[in-house]
Amino acid sequence: AAATPARAGEMPVSVFTPHRFYPDRLVAPAGQKLRIGIRNSDDTADEFESTGLSREKLVAPGGRITVFVGPLDPGSYQFFGDFHRDTAPGVIEAK
Repeated sequence: AAATPARAGEMPVSVFTPHRFYPDRLVAPAGQKLRIGIRNSDDTADEFESTGLSREKLVAPGGRITVFVGPLDPGSYQFFGDFHRDTAPGVIEAK
């Protein structure tokens, strides 16, 4: 999936469908706090999880959540759908 760049003050959004994040790569400005919107269009729950970002949040079927992270140092931060780890990896690139 293509990367979605976010500018300061914007909230990148990733949609969980079907058991995958789309887009699965988000680009964000380094050194700033970030809000990430996650929408689950699947008919089953999943969980946005990132060990590197110390975040774990349940997303109900048809639900929406907001995850707050940062400020992020430049680099890559992995995330995944905890209930579908094999099909739902993703990354946040802080530049």
